[in-house]
Amino acid sequence: MSKTILFGGSGFFGPVILAKDESIISVGRTKPPDDLVNQHINLNSLDNLSTLDKIDFDKVIFLIGSSNHHEINLKSTMGIDFNVYPMVKILSYLKKRNIKKFICFTTILLYDQKKMTLPVNENQLINPYINDYVFSKYLSEEIVKLYEKYIPSIIVRLSNIYGYTKLKRPDLVPTIMQDIFLKEKVTIWSDVPKRDFIFTEDAADAVLQLLKTKYTGVLNLGTGEMNSIKNITKIIENLSGKKIISENKEVSGPLEFITDITKIKKITGWSPKYTLEEGLSKTYKIMKNY
Repeated sequence: MSKTILFGGSGFFGPVILAKDESIISVGRTKPPDDLVNQHINLNSLDNLSTLDKIDFDKVIFLIGSSNHHEINLKSTMGIDFNVYPMVKILSYLKKRNIKKFICFTTILLYDQKKMTLPVNENQLINPYINDYVFSKYLSEEIVKLYEKYIPSIIVRLSNIYGYTKLKRPDLVPTIMQDIFLKEKVTIWSDVPKRDFIFTEDAADAVLQLLKTKYTGVLNLGTGEMNSIKNITKIIENLSGKKIISENKEVSGPLEFITDITKIKKITGWSPKYTLEEGLSKTYKIMKNY
């Protein structure tokens, strides 16, 4: 029986997917967390994928890439190195295999902020020329489309994802949580934006459902609800007893964003289970014990 392999099992999102399905094989340079029982295949480089020749698989979850848009926008070639080249390398290899499903991830930041209407669905206009990070994600999507006649693929445009991790992350919630436990003074750039925040466990459930579908193309993944960063900080303040200070600096991206998830709900039957309070509470409890 053919199996599913996952690239990026030691990252932020990958371990959550692996924990929900022990049959998925992890592939990469670094092993997933020790508490996971999934088989791991060591792969030192995407330049030599012959290690995969002996594995019977027909579905791929590809999480290799960088979501650190601040750093990529400072180092323009980083977006190509982390988000474009890996996609070319894996798809050129998979073209030779009989792949039934390839799932990869880009960003809702691709949507044209000046022309979009809320909630944002998959048919709305994109503007890939906002910055280096968004452009690198756009290029990765175009590469997937180039190979789509060989490899049935789903491009997931992910909204603001949050959850527990031991990794140092640029994302809002993990950064606040780590600062809560490590610093006396906790600050954020701004509490003004309102975004669509999805818990990693909800997102993982959606991905596992997508593996079962015959759908190909672009899909949004979020909660379909908008929450302010101010609301997030209040919840974390109540959990931790610490004050979070907004520095009221200018932030990138839209000030308001809601993802239209009608399409993914219709295709999979999935819907998010966790409220924002529940997801943040679970994240806090787990990270407190790290």
